[in-house]
Amino acid sequence: MKTLIISDSHGLTEEVQVIKNRHQKDVDAMIHCGDSELQKESPVMADFIGVRGNCDYDTGYPNAIVEEIDGTRFLVTHGHLYNIKMTLMNLSYKAEEENASIICFGHSHHAGSELIDGRLYINPGSIRLPRGREEKTYVIVEVTDKDAAVTFYDHEGAEVKDLNRAYNLG
Repeated sequence: MKTLIISDSHGLTEEVQVIKNRHQKDVDAMIHCGDSELQKESPVMADFIGVRGNCDYDTGYPNAIVEEIDGTRFLVTHGHLYNIKMTLMNLSYKAEEENASIICFGHSHHAGSELIDGRLYINPGSIRLPRGREEKTYVIVEVTDKDAAVTFYDHEGAEVKDLNRAYNLG
C-alpha cells in the first residue's frame, strides 16, 4: 500500500495538481496535512484526505481524521492544535487514543520521520516554504506487512535520499 502525503502548500494550486497527477495512479490514497489554503471543494483537493490547518478558513475540513487505508490506521492532523513545534507528546497521546500506526502532520514545515513507541510519525515538510533545508518536499510511504518505507521527494519529483528511511512497525 502506498500513500502520498503533502502539507503546507499555502495556496499553491498548479504545484499540488502536478504532484497529484504525477503519483495518483501509483498510490492507494493521498493525504494533505493542512494549510492548503484552498476550499475543500476545490478540484485540486479532490481525492485528498484533507484536514484543517491554522491558515485554512474552510470549516468543511476536520481538525483531525482517522483513516484506515488497506489495513493501516492513519491519524492525519495539521499539528498546530497539538503544539508539535515544541513536542510530539500531545500528538502521541492522540495517536494512542486512536490506535493509529502512522501519524501524518505538518505545521512546522520541517521534513522528517521517526518511529516512537511503535508508531510512525511523518511530517512531509512543505512544498511552498520549507524550513531547515532548501528542498520543497512531500512523501510517499509504502507499507508492506509490518515494514514501512518513507520516501521524500522534492516538488519536481526527485528523491531527497538523505531523508528516506525504512521502519519496522512490528
